Amino acid sequence: MCGIVAYVGTRQAYPFIIKGLKRLEYRGYDSSGVALIENSELNIYKKKGKVSDLEGILAGKELKANIGIGHTRWATHGEPNDRNAHPHYSNSKKLAIIHNGIIENYATLKQNLLNKGHVFQSDTDTEILIHFIEDIQKETGEPLEAAVRIALKEIVGAYAIVVLSVENPTQLIAARKGSPLVIGIGENEFFFASDATPIIEYTKDVVYLDDYEVAVVRDGKLTIQNLDNLETVPYIQKLEMELEAIEKGGYDHFMIKEIFEQPRSIADSMRGRLRAEDAHLQLGGLEAYLDKLAETERIVIVACGTSWHAGLVAEYLFEELARINVEVEYASEFRYRNPVIGENDIVIAISQSGETADTLAAIELAKSKGAIIFGVCNVVGSSIARATHAGAYTHAGPEIGVASTKAFTAQVTVLTLMAIATARRKGAIQEETYGHLLTELECIPSKVTQVFENATRIKEIAFIFTYARNFIYLGRGLNFPVALEGALKLKEISYIHAEGYPAAEMKHGPIALIDEDMPVVFLATKDSSYEKIVSNIQEVKARKGRVIAIITEGDTLIPPMVDFVIEVPATHEILTPLLSVIPLQLLSYYVAVMRGRNVDQPRNLAKSVTVE
Repeated sequence: MCGIVAYVGTRQAYPFIIKGLKRLEYRGYDSSGVALIENSELNIYKKKGKVSDLEGILAGKELKANIGIGHTRWATHGEPNDRNAHPHYSNSKKLAIIHNGIIENYATLKQNLLNKGHVFQSDTDTEILIHFIEDIQKETGEPLEAAVRIALKEIVGAYAIVVLSVENPTQLIAARKGSPLVIGIGENEFFFASDATPIIEYTKDVVYLDDYEVAVVRDGKLTIQNLDNLETVPYIQKLEMELEAIEKGGYDHFMIKEIFEQPRSIADSMRGRLRAEDAHLQLGGLEAYLDKLAETERIVIVACGTSWHAGLVAEYLFEELARINVEVEYASEFRYRNPVIGENDIVIAISQSGETADTLAAIELAKSKGAIIFGVCNVVGSSIARATHAGAYTHAGPEIGVASTKAFTAQVTVLTLMAIATARRKGAIQEETYGHLLTELECIPSKVTQVFENATRIKEIAFIFTYARNFIYLGRGLNFPVALEGALKLKEISYIHAEGYPAAEMKHGPIALIDEDMPVVFLATKDSSYEKIVSNIQEVKARKGRVIAIITEGDTLIPPMVDFVIEVPATHEILTPLLSVIPLQLLSYYVAVMRGRNVDQPRNLAKSVTVE
């Protein structure tokens, strides 16, 4: 995975590229580099580490160029170092490439090129691709854009690429398959990026490339063709994103900013869809398919990571409210099985970015078997939004922190709306229950704000547990997925080993780990499992475990029996995850900060997983 940035036009390319790389650094940050055509020379500058390390070695250089490409890398082929950083030269050093994805048949291509005398300077599959393109151009005499098309027909794998040629200093060639690429259109200038965050400052007119499309900008004109050289008319969209949404706004980190944005992002995910006062609930993107959703006997949810946890919450919601059988699958496993999927099944694909490679592959597999596919994602124009039959955007706004926070609650909000709408259409819930749920949903943003009043207390608890090497998170029912999500957040950003379990499963193994040094986080809000969770707490305390309990405001039973409590407001049981997850996000954040971690860019992780 990586961040791609490129520019051609009348302004200086380097300032745009370096700023764009910083905005895309959450996508990959093992190394970075730029390629510029300066005074008829193609120069590449690259450096292991952060974009700031690259910026440091280039400080004081003039770097005058009106065309260039840039890249932040998350290593797949070859370890993170200077020579494996992108961009990469072709054999003659007349071409340069940046690439997101994996070339699966790189070994065969490399051997053929070695036999022809090519010399490689890196361990990457990307360098092989640009050598291959140049070799085709040399063998066929075709122009560069034709050589790119021919090469891509031979490629097995996924890619988003931008190619630069010193012999065509006003031309950029870009293409994609399975990895995102967006083109911003300005006045006599064009901006390329993996997502819209580098572009929004300069233009709101964008084109999202589709799979197997090749875009060529030459002499101020954009053309788009498929791999068979058939030209298509670019579909220009308007970006809805605002620049302020991708800046920290005075916060120390994007993650804490995004945690505190959740009252707004949850409200935005309901805006225009829900009005409790007149019992109105309508999801425009799903309306045409709502009868099919209500009539289906099975829903299959496919997702990865935090989105998979949101899918687990949805399993409880659809089964409880709509009485529909739900299966939740890891997309990475689903795509490599021969799953039993038919024309009467509904598949719901969940992804923050809308570009998750495994989820996209799962969608294509399910579509091939005749299933109807709904998408729940955050990015307008993303690949999943375009690959599904229908769906709903979460409207969480840009999420820059690698560890998802507001994306999770926005997904759960939209999935809750879907489950309630389906249940009502099916006649599975009474009107009184329906109205009560809508009223309670409208109150969730203000109740999340109430949870933030505990931030100082959570910070104090985090300080106590910075020593910990392990955590256990336990919950029942709808709070079990929340336990999984809390454990994932702590692992991702603090590097403390943490595991989430159904609380009842503790005595089937994990209880062996309990001692006076083991912090155990219980999701212990007042719900239908409350008495059982109280018993589980007592089992842990009997073995000297240190218990942090997330409880419902006003609970007097649990506080005397545990070490620490964090209160959340009371709400309808099925809405509890939207509140109980907030303290876990804050706890993870404060522990990680106190341990000196880079919470926005944790090691080895990238925001959008666009490779297998």
